[in-house]
Amino acid sequence: MSTFQVMSSSNRIDFVRFSLEQNVLRFGEFKVKSGRISPYFFNAGLFNTGRSVGRLARFYAQALVDSGIQFDMLFGPAYKGIPLSTATAIALADHPGLNGRDVPFAFNRKEAKDHGEGGTLVGAPLKGRVVIIDDVITAGTSVRESVDIIRAAGAEPAAVLIALDRMERAGPDDNLTPESAVQKVQDTYGMPVVSIASLTDIMTLLQNDETLAQHRDAVSAYRARYGCA
Repeated sequence: MSTFQVMSSSNRIDFVRFSLEQNVLRFGEFKVKSGRISPYFFNAGLFNTGRSVGRLARFYAQALVDSGIQFDMLFGPAYKGIPLSTATAIALADHPGLNGRDVPFAFNRKEAKDHGEGGTLVGAPLKGRVVIIDDVITAGTSVRESVDIIRAAGAEPAAVLIALDRMERAGPDDNLTPESAVQKVQDTYGMPVVSIASLTDIMTLLQNDETLAQHRDAVSAYRARYGCA
């Protein structure tokens, strides 16, 4: 099983197009963290203006509401999760599906503060069912650290919400893992991973947009080699 997706196909494709417009999603040849040469690259850090982050947050909010997952608050792991959780909480406050509900959020520091309130946590107290918000899941390190923080506070990690599921297996070419990083998180922690979009949606856009036709074969071949269902 890959990520939990219930957002309409048009919304997911809209997000892929939006990512292209913002140069967050690019096609070409990119050496990624694993050392592989990928025909596409997704860098959520390039959502870096007020308007683009505002729209991104509305996509996050819609994906979470559409998932039907019950939650009480959001948690953003440092560093990318900090603006993502903040912006998504704002978007949720205006979402008609929540009927005016004001969703609290919190995030962590990488280093403990030794003055003022001290500690590593900022924001609302961690309690109830907590959704972890990040951009992607690569190795699952951020999720593991977040789960530990949430459980240590006596709260329950309810789900992970990400922008893109690459649907990609890990490991060297001669010993690929049977599951993706996202699937491993779901299996390890027994909670869903919700994504705004996935590699399937990127492939759908490539198949239906003639202006991107030159990238179809490379992405398809990459998916055939490293992808998972």
